[in-house]
Amino acid sequence: MNQFENVTVVKKANVYFDGQVTSRTIIFSDGSTKTLGVMLPGEYEFNTDKAELMEITAGKLDVRLPDTSETIQIESGQSFNVPAKSAFKVHIHEVTDYVCSFLED
Repeated sequence: MNQFENVTVVKKANVYFDGQVTSRTIIFSDGSTKTLGVMLPGEYEFNTDKAELMEITAGKLDVRLPDTSETIQIESGQSFNVPAKSAFKVHIHEVTDYVCSFLED
């Protein structure tokens, strides 16, 4: 899917790591939310409240998911899941565009 239809976009940006990671929240008619964002090269650690599906639409990164020491390389067109109430680390190799879907437990 290249676009989302009939959504509400929150105007205020979500800004993390001194502007190195930014996103915008979109809200669907059923109340579900996603964020559309960009990560600049660097290393970041994120904490989750809800489970997440991270879809990478452009770029390349390494991710280390919770409870593992293994690093997985993710590229444009790939995705990964993150459990609720956890943390994950990413190493961004190039400007990376992503869609984060917040999943129900």
